[in-house]
Amino acid sequence: MTATQEAPAPEPHPPLHEDRLDYTPTARSVTLCRRRAARLVAEWGHPHHAGEAALLVSELATNALLHGCMRGRLFRVHLSFTATTLRIEVSDPRGERLPGLREAGADDCYGRGLLIVAQLADRWGVEPRTVGKTVYAELAVRRRTETPVGVAGKLEEK
Repeated sequence: MTATQEAPAPEPHPPLHEDRLDYTPTARSVTLCRRRAARLVAEWGHPHHAGEAALLVSELATNALLHGCMRGRLFRVHLSFTATTLRIEVSDPRGERLPGLREAGADDCYGRGLLIVAQLADRWGVEPRTVGKTVYAELAVRRRTETPVGVAGKLEEK
């Protein structure tokens, strides 16, 4: 190995679960990838993150559909679950159209998706690809305890 060829750094936490699927750029695909994400996250043992995953996938896939897709080109949804993080990636072929936060007007039908992603995700961003870009969102994995609702409040009152 020469000085110009460095081995890739090992990931701090290898994926415990991973899923990658390409979708046609249609509105129906957003529904399919949202449902798939929720189902997989629940199957992977984190049903309390299924709703968050579904919403993040839905927002990122909708953005790819509206702003990043081209006729005849697919978009990809990639989920990876490590011991500490759920990472959601949506890749599309339009690398020149980078997403950005903006303020939507009260009457605007669009423009709030990335605001939702920024509020929900612990981290999000954009990575360039050889062709296109990947927009990602990450959630810190938190294991929920099986404490029934209301029990913690009653314990604190005593």
